[in-house]
Amino acid sequence: MNQRFRITRSMQENNAEQSITVEECKHYFAAKADFTYSPVLIVKGADSTMSIDGDFFMWKHGDADIPFRLYMGDLYVAVSNEAIVPQMIEIATELRADVVEG
Repeated sequence: MNQRFRITRSMQENNAEQSITVEECKHYFAAKADFTYSPVLIVKGADSTMSIDGDFFMWKHGDADIPFRLYMGDLYVAVSNEAIVPQMIEIATELRADVVEG
């Protein structure tokens, strides 16, 4: 089972920019060559395909597309591969945010 992490500013007391905005993420991830924005996440299973609407910033890592989802002012990612951890920490640091489990 994958652990889910949240990149958030909600733990910070004196931060006027508490929520991470979609505009901020679009600007931030546009500068990253291995990220693309998608308003829909397509999940393909053996027998079905599901689409999820939202703000997804897809990280291309090898053959995998790893979604970072912006939801209610926080970025969420499931750690399914150990390479995600340093990427997640880098993003949190550059967005002046914290990483918490959940």
